[in-house]
Amino acid sequence: MTTSKRTSKSETGKNAENTACQYLQQQGLKLIERNYFCPRGEIDLIMRDATSIIFIEVRYRRNIRFGSGAESVDRRKQEKLLATAAHYLQNHPKAAKGACRFDVVSLTGQDDQQKIEWINDAFQA
Repeated sequence: MTTSKRTSKSETGKNAENTACQYLQQQGLKLIERNYFCPRGEIDLIMRDATSIIFIEVRYRRNIRFGSGAESVDRRKQEKLLATAAHYLQNHPKAAKGACRFDVVSLTGQDDQQKIEWINDAFQA
């Protein structure tokens, strides 16, 4: 019996989220919640810094031949994230009292060659 070295898409996504979470914690953010689901969608990471609640979308690309992970967060995905964040804030009134923002963490490459790009306030025009 041989074992495959291929990683499933969900496993790859979970690994990317773990890498992003560890990186952001090293930058001083505190994890509040992972994989927050509601009927409109999911937010990968919800974290906090000194002043804000941060809703974070994590995207992974093995290479950038078809664009970076950050470029894949299109208007439709942004709308889902906004609706999911609104649901979170409605159900967590303490969090709703402060500032919030949307960040994107884009990971590109594999293993020790991985590049991490953290885009603060990613949905600004």
